[in-house]
Amino acid sequence: MTLQNRSWAEPYKIKMVEPLKMTTEAERQAAIVEAGYNTFLLPSEDVYIDLLTDSGCGAMSDRQWAGMMAGDEAYAGSANFYKMRDAVEEYYSYKYTVPTHQGRGAENILSQILIADGNYVPGNMYFTTTRLHQELAGATFVDVIVDEAHDPASDYPFKGNVDIAKLEALAKEVGADKIPYVCIATCVNMAGGQPISMANLKEVRAWCDANNVLLVHDMTRVAENAFFIQQREDGYREKSIREIVYELCDLTDAATMSSKKDALVNIGGFLAMNDDSIYEKACNLVVVYEGLHTYGGMAGRDMEALAIGITESVQDDHISARVGQVEYLGNKLKMMGVPIVNPIGGHAVFLDARAILPHIPQDQFPAQALAAALYVDAGVRVMERGAVSAGRSKETGENFMPKLELVRLTLPRRVYTQAHMDVVAESVERVMKQASEIKGLKFTYEPEYLRFFRGKFEPVEG
Repeated sequence: MTLQNRSWAEPYKIKMVEPLKMTTEAERQAAIVEAGYNTFLLPSEDVYIDLLTDSGCGAMSDRQWAGMMAGDEAYAGSANFYKMRDAVEEYYSYKYTVPTHQGRGAENILSQILIADGNYVPGNMYFTTTRLHQELAGATFVDVIVDEAHDPASDYPFKGNVDIAKLEALAKEVGADKIPYVCIATCVNMAGGQPISMANLKEVRAWCDANNVLLVHDMTRVAENAFFIQQREDGYREKSIREIVYELCDLTDAATMSSKKDALVNIGGFLAMNDDSIYEKACNLVVVYEGLHTYGGMAGRDMEALAIGITESVQDDHISARVGQVEYLGNKLKMMGVPIVNPIGGHAVFLDARAILPHIPQDQFPAQALAAALYVDAGVRVMERGAVSAGRSKETGENFMPKLELVRLTLPRRVYTQAHMDVVAESVERVMKQASEIKGLKFTYEPEYLRFFRGKFEPVEG
């Protein structure tokens, strides 16, 4: 008899463990008050299950750790740089690579090279650091993502798609010559980890070619996007993740990469491109802001780990298990009746804070309040992705009020077990049952830039 359904397990075994500190609810309540109700300001030792981010906090493999011992720490021409460069071309298609300390270093350099004051940069929903670098360089970001991306209840399979009509409307309004590039992210973070389809990316490529506009790729989660294409898009079921990743990248002109996500390292990133003139400008700027063009703020050992991590990141078994754990948590929450963003994304489960806390108006930051409450309940650290992250208008000073007011439960790669996911789900269920007791928040300290990192809050009384 053939078994139709089988349990699955992670395609790795554990060689080393890190003991976790257990805290009481009273201790966690004191800690969140001290942190100004901002989970970013909590000491990590006071956190039980850390789902703040998947950036740089994954578990490296034994091969990566072994590679760290082969680090060539030469200031110029490190052997590890050439291995990293070759891996980028082999797996991602780009001819030229400039290493940076992480993704935002690449964003800064690219923005300074391509953007002129008064430009407009369309993209499939903003990301915080990407938009800020574009704005600091003199551009205005314009969201051209499909409308379904702003509806957490929609099951549209490719919410990361670009609405070509919105792109065309922007070009008619401001002129295509004011658009230096279209910026597309694979697996759009702020939309809930939602993918772009290959068919849509080809449409964007054709539009860029017709309008003499570059196509830039935020490829931080490209392997996760490839998995969704493999599972959902006609003609890709029999293709490997590696093949799909290469095809995605090959449709674009340049890319920024935070290697701390898909590429499975604790630090590092790069700017990659096919144009030698852009490469020459990037080499000049990386010396100013990061380091020499053959290390760019990375140690040789970290470039070695990155070269190995790239190869591991496109393995089908790895990415299936990675997204599978996210789906496990998301499906468990859905069975509990918790409102989340649908479909379940590739790197995180996103809670719909407005649905969970309908009594808190958006200008009192319900997602921030919900994130704080989850920490107090079980020591689970998550993060806000709503009005606090969206920031303020430069012109009016008013808070941006995005349609999505979310709490992100982000799963580091190869770190936690399914039992940890059960603890997280049960905590969310408990907090949701006590939702009426949660109060809105107001700022007590607000930084000028990227306020979600360091802002502090206190409850709104009354």
